[in-house]
Amino acid sequence: MAAEAGLRERKKQRTRAAIAETARRLFVERGFEAVSVAEIAREAEVSEATVFNYFPTKEDLVYSRLSAFEEEMLAAVRDRARGESIARAFARFISRPRGLLSSRDPKEVEQLAGISRMIANSPALLARERQIFDAYTDSLAGLIGEETGAAADSIEPWVVANVLIGIHRAGVDYARKRIIDGARNPGLARSVRRQIARAVAALDHGLADYGTSVSKRTTGPG
Repeated sequence: MAAEAGLRERKKQRTRAAIAETARRLFVERGFEAVSVAEIAREAEVSEATVFNYFPTKEDLVYSRLSAFEEEMLAAVRDRARGESIARAFARFISRPRGLLSSRDPKEVEQLAGISRMIANSPALLARERQIFDAYTDSLAGLIGEETGAAADSIEPWVVANVLIGIHRAGVDYARKRIIDGARNPGLARSVRRQIARAVAALDHGLADYGTSVSKRTTGPG
């Protein structure tokens, strides 16, 4: 019975992976909005109902792996070393290249470039991405509140979570633009890490003196 259940689960995983890979290939070739779920189902040799069983929305065909990212992000903060700040644990986590961004395989590098262009050109995917980042912010704020013992009505955990997720969002946007402009590894990964390190350093320094004017501005002649 256990072997049979394991076989069924592996078959489901293979089917899910095949659907997702088919969808990404078609999206990259023709654009997200130009491809229907029916076309994906035909190409993957499954029914539309099967596609939706594995991926509740069309956007999930692109972003399905991000739930694992959220779990890993929260675990990095929750399981940080004694004496390590939340910000440092978060920065260490997002600075580590993962997935296609960590690859130097030419085929995977160009696959990432295609996906980056696809997302940048799709209003629906960009909107879904914003929703995902908002959900990340809410879950991280909840964890920060628990970790710091903040009062239920305190806005501090939410502010800190927004700042940290903001660094991640900015890093994603920066990497995507660089990729579209032709940047590739290993220089790309180093550049992303450098940008994140600078942003975290600004947080460590604090904002009290950030952008302080060095001369008095005038509003008119005289």
